[in-house]
Amino acid sequence: MLAVLMLGTAVSTALAQTTPLPPTVPLPKPAPKARGPAVPADGGPTSTSAASPTYAGTPPPAVAAPVVRPQPQAAPPPQQQQQGSFLPDPRKLFGLGGATISFDANQRALAAKMSTYLSSISTLSGNFVQVGPNGGKTTGDFIIQKPGKVRFQYDPPSPIDVISDGTTMAIRDRKLATQDIYPLSQTPLRFLLSDRIDLLADTNVVNVSADDTFATVTIEEKQALIGTSRLTLMFGAKDMTLKQWTVTDPQGYDTTVAVYNLTTAKKADPDMFKIDFTQFNTNDAPK
Repeated sequence: MLAVLMLGTAVSTALAQTTPLPPTVPLPKPAPKARGPAVPADGGPTSTSAASPTYAGTPPPAVAAPVVRPQPQAAPPPQQQQQGSFLPDPRKLFGLGGATISFDANQRALAAKMSTYLSSISTLSGNFVQVGPNGGKTTGDFIIQKPGKVRFQYDPPSPIDVISDGTTMAIRDRKLATQDIYPLSQTPLRFLLSDRIDLLADTNVVNVSADDTFATVTIEEKQALIGTSRLTLMFGAKDMTLKQWTVTDPQGYDTTVAVYNLTTAKKADPDMFKIDFTQFNTNDAPK
């Protein structure tokens, strides 16, 4: 289990507290759910009700995800199928390849705007609300300094800090004086912390969509030994500022982090991003 795939997932259940939520924060369902809408065999309308999130307060308008149907490929001649049937496909074995998703001009333009916004940020700070897979809520403050540095400090009674120094991420428990260490490259936060990013070129985007409230992009990652996870970034449709992200782990569980009171004017103290390997018992996370 790569618990770090979800910011604070390893601690969200134990540290849940009753906190009022902004009305735009979805409450993830605790049970695994299907990854994306099912495509009817007849090509008719797609039902997404089974995978729809539950919202606290007044829900925002639904963000429709375009249904992408891979183009059928011509079957190889029977003789070729018979000769090659016993050979494994190395691309499938290692979670590579697959159908190529085509995006129209509007989707590409939308992804370009998201990329421009993310690339324009050098520092970003504000407050956050985290909702775990069981609906537990935690709050706190965060500050980002690109490239690669971030600190999430949870409000009491949580003793948790999440710190990235640019290459390494630590999930620290101040009460127990312990911390778990992960490579930043194995966490979805690397997309938010990259100095420059082109979403369509640098990631495996499987969905780009928008409505009157949100512009949404979903990135999918496949790892042979772990499975498939998804990172969904949501931006304001009008100002294209970051509103929240949701990580769906390989078991289908969601963790959502909504951010607000954002500012790019605050200067960060470099010491905020230092990982202390002397005062905390450090545990290397399971790979």
